[in-house]
Amino acid sequence: MCAMHMRTRMKISKGGQVSIPAEIRRRWETSTLVLTDEGGHIVIEPVSDDPIAAADGALADLVQDFDPEHLRRIARADEQAAEDRRRL
Repeated sequence: MCAMHMRTRMKISKGGQVSIPAEIRRRWETSTLVLTDEGGHIVIEPVSDDPIAAADGALADLVQDFDPEHLRRIARADEQAAEDRRRL
């Protein structure tokens, strides 16, 4: 894996904005960033413009035996129990 390092000095506008250079925007192919204040420095990381698509499969290792029909049955039973309680 090749590590790229690019250091650019930027100004923060009076409105609190920072411009990301076009070269970096093109490389990361995203218009969404997450900014983390780590006390002594700030980290800006690119994130997917579509967080749902980016999360797809992220929990696959945790739900290997995932059964959506079983979850539907549980949800229906929970909804029925809630409805029964409302009628009392």
